Amino acid sequence: MATGALAVLATPALAAECGADKLGTFRTIKLPREGAQYGAQQHDPLQLKKGEVVLTFDDGPEPAGTPAVLAALADQCAKATFFMLGDKLTRSPDLARRVVAEGHSAGMHSYAHQHLTELRPEQQLEDLRKNQAAYRAAFGVDAPAYRFPYLEETPTLLAALKAANITVMSIDLGINDWLPTDTTELLTVRLAEGLTARGGGIILMHDANGPTVKAMPALLRLLKDKGYKVVHLEWEK
Repeated sequence: MATGALAVLATPALAAECGADKLGTFRTIKLPREGAQYGAQQHDPLQLKKGEVVLTFDDGPEPAGTPAVLAALADQCAKATFFMLGDKLTRSPDLARRVVAEGHSAGMHSYAHQHLTELRPEQQLEDLRKNQAAYRAAFGVDAPAYRFPYLEETPTLLAALKAANITVMSIDLGINDWLPTDTTELLTVRLAEGLTARGGGIILMHDANGPTVKAMPALLRLLKDKGYKVVHLEWEK
């Protein structure tokens, strides 16, 4: 259940600077650091208006994919939230810091992307501890948000995250982008279908997935052509 007030920062100047031909970032929501839970697939929806979307990426930082995703986002002046794996944070801390330096936000996505529901409670907590340590080592601060791998939530970790004032971010829609045989056409069709069904919301994509990386310009163009507005998430310090 979501609690607390949301601080909303409208950013129309950014879209203007980027030009009308760019997707842009319509506004920023600054969330409090609290154990809230968002994403209509599993929890209460984030407070978005119809036609607004939040761009999120899982499974990075990935040297083979994240830089190209960052380039596509920069080309369209769009901001996103990246949920990062602890083991990849340890291997690629400079790339992780580049994500944040370019104006995006970052959260956690477990340490090694295991099926946490298959682990004992103490193993789940150890995975979280390692993810937190890797995040802190990369950024020098504690992580404000967490997304479960496979969206497989557990009572043990939900309680631990709430106690630590870490927001759980689920999703409203995804594009099922984990098959190496996916094409740009397939991914754009899935995104269009999800948007039609939901009217907007938190979108799940993967910056570690080759077909997604290749499709990013087309996916962002689809959002622009259909009139969707990008909302960026940030958290209080």
